[in-house]
Amino acid sequence: MKHIVFYLDFVSPYAWLAFERLPQVLEGLSHSVEYRPVLLGALLQQHGNPGPAGIAPKRDWTYRHAEWLGHALGTGLDMPARHPFNPLPLLRQSLACSEDGSINRFVAGTVLRHVWLGGADPLDPGRLEDLARVLAPQLRAQPPGEEHGAHAKALLRANTDAAAVQGVFGVPAFVVDGQLFWGLDGLPMLRARLEGDPWFEGPRWDAVAEIPSGLK
Repeated sequence: MKHIVFYLDFVSPYAWLAFERLPQVLEGLSHSVEYRPVLLGALLQQHGNPGPAGIAPKRDWTYRHAEWLGHALGTGLDMPARHPFNPLPLLRQSLACSEDGSINRFVAGTVLRHVWLGGADPLDPGRLEDLARVLAPQLRAQPPGEEHGAHAKALLRANTDAAAVQGVFGVPAFVVDGQLFWGLDGLPMLRARLEGDPWFEGPRWDAVAEIPSGLK
């Protein structure tokens, strides 16, 4: 059985699409998936990347593309009432349901649907209260004396730092045996890796890092 670490941030439409597609893409393979929320903004900042929302024409295209993909793939996707938004409340809410930084598929799916179906404001106070009620049975027991929210904050920081060490530069990202796969369109490549495609055992994976840049 192969183990997949799935790094996601709820602010990413492609994380939602990949989350929905993953079971179909991996059907028939022996695998396990570990869902780990990270702060995408921190990963982008490390590389000086403004993200698609930081470039006006790319922002428009990304939103059109994401909505069309939701339609084409049958998962559904409605752009929320505002985007981008600060995902910290949602990330911490999900990690309040975790002991070790990983969340189960129910928690991940519940928060992703909260954002990406219906077109509402993800940070509307009333909707956040509703989300909290749905997640309440999943909450980790808080030890006496622990500052409220401190555990979730620490887990988010640790997840984001671990992702950066593994070379994660965006989400959705998938790590298998130290190899990183990025994006919704990386899912077929991920399946090939799990199926044992010999290409991944050859020199090509590491050789690309040695190609000189013509821009230096």
